[in-house]
Amino acid sequence: MHHSQRFLIFCLTLTLAFWQCSSIASSIEDKPPVTDKVEAVLAKVTPRLAEELADKEFRLGAPVFIRIFKLPAQLEVWLEKNERYELFRSYPVCDFSGYPGPKLREGDWQSPEGFYTVSADRMNPRSSYHLSFNIGYPNEYDRYRHRSGSNIMVHGSCSSMGCFAMNDSRMEEIYALAHAALSNSQESFAVHIFPFRMTADNMNKFRSSPWIGFWQNLKEGFDAFEQTGQVPEIRIAGGRYVVNGTIRVAMKDNRQ
Repeated sequence: MHHSQRFLIFCLTLTLAFWQCSSIASSIEDKPPVTDKVEAVLAKVTPRLAEELADKEFRLGAPVFIRIFKLPAQLEVWLEKNERYELFRSYPVCDFSGYPGPKLREGDWQSPEGFYTVSADRMNPRSSYHLSFNIGYPNEYDRYRHRSGSNIMVHGSCSSMGCFAMNDSRMEEIYALAHAALSNSQESFAVHIFPFRMTADNMNKFRSSPWIGFWQNLKEGFDAFEQTGQVPEIRIAGGRYVVNGTIRVAMKDNRQ
């Protein structure tokens, strides 16, 4: 065999090995991290959880969607079933920081509001607060508004400095559901955070708030899910959240 042919075969072999290794590494990175702690939690929680899911005709590993309401301090876990999301369970939020309204800056002790996404690399089994996942604040909308902050989590230990804290047993269950979904087929899950349920009565009750324009924008995402049972596609354009590609008319508010 000619020297140039041998060299070409050698290069092709190295290239194939590189892509195989890259594919394996990518597959690993797409899965949430597993530690001894996570394995212990899953071993403890999964059997009971799987039984409860089956009783309600859900399955462990189904895609997850999370909604959080500051008032009345509730976290909802929705699971996909029959091509729609249905509520599996509402959990009381043990503690969160601040009051209705968005987080504006690092250290303001305020929990954020908006539309966020959690991928596998944001799951944190080594958290100082038992278990946690990073919601992804600041998102593109927050950065457009020059809002700052970091490490905003849903976590255990029932103590908050800008995060949403659960008690440990509830956090284990939420973490197990999210871990199963991300380990199965879901690339990331949405976390939608609202000041309160965005009903007409509540919007009227808080109509004098300086954040009413921002909340009207959030209500578009809330209404889209309520009407369809599907997590809406949301993007940012012109400094606003755009739900399913449609910008609706809302009250002008420079503090959005």
